[in-house]
Amino acid sequence: MAKRNYKKEYKKFQSSPIEIAKRAARNKARAEENAKRKKNGKPKLRKDEHVAHVTKNGKTTTRVKSAKKNLGSNKDTPGDKNTRGKGCKKKQPKRKRK
Repeated sequence: MAKRNYKKEYKKFQSSPIEIAKRAARNKARAEENAKRKKNGKPKLRKDEHVAHVTKNGKTTTRVKSAKKNLGSNKDTPGDKNTRGKGCKKKQPKRKRK
């Protein structure tokens, strides 16, 4: 098995402007949640906690969820659905009856 070339991976994917903007948005949401928690006297988010984006009545808000539940969720915004890595379900062609 060949070794991974992390420098090449970064250059190809993570350094694109779109991915940089997405990462900055995730970091900003996490920082805002930590600031809100500090103000209310709560501890910072743990490593296994994510900031989930939830849409209700056309407004997008954030809430804290465990990483396991957030990545497996199909109830939240499309961004969270896409992180599951499964993509959309493909429609199977109808089979002909014999």
